[in-house]
Amino acid sequence: MITLYHCDAARSFRPLWMLEELGLPYELKMLPFPPRVFAKEYLGINPLGTIPFMVDGETRMTESSGICHYLGTRHGPTPLVVGVDEPAYGAFLNWMYFSDATLTFPQTLVLRYSQLEPEERRNPQVSTDYAKWFLGRLRAVEAAAAKSEFLCAERFTAADIANGYALRLADNIGLAKDFGPNVAAYWARLQQREGYQRAVAAEQKAGTEQNVAPRARP
Repeated sequence: MITLYHCDAARSFRPLWMLEELGLPYELKMLPFPPRVFAKEYLGINPLGTIPFMVDGETRMTESSGICHYLGTRHGPTPLVVGVDEPAYGAFLNWMYFSDATLTFPQTLVLRYSQLEPEERRNPQVSTDYAKWFLGRLRAVEAAAAKSEFLCAERFTAADIANGYALRLADNIGLAKDFGPNVAAYWARLQQREGYQRAVAAEQKAGTEQNVAPRARP
């Protein structure tokens, strides 16, 4: 049984969504955010105190996009992963890394300095600057979504899950209003997927059952 440690609406949603798309059995363990502050016992499981943390047999992983790639290759074959013999393999890997390194990184600074820090430590200038950074990098998704329903290989893949989470986070922190028309339509399509909707439902159900309140939205 795969075990996934998750916080509401955090980047651990990527592997949760991937698990639902694959139809794999798993156990979802909810934690308050940030767990290193509000669930210090978790440091005994993951010394980084970060989420996600996935356990699959002897495998331990902490990187959300990497977990999605792992799940698709270890528990495949699946069309969610683009194979090395496919022309879109390089584009697939590029989008997988782009999702966190380029899109989610500036969002974490927006979230931190607009919502998570104590009032006296919040910094509107940092938040605004990194919001602009994120929206500037989102131009790549805007261009890709103008050409195809999905990011690569002419089908829905783990790259759409990885980058789709970045759009979900943007929506949660108030940046979706600045999406271009192609990104907005792409994000709407992703939310219609049954796998996405099952993942949202699983997140809500586990939070209720485990008495972990969702993080407040702006």
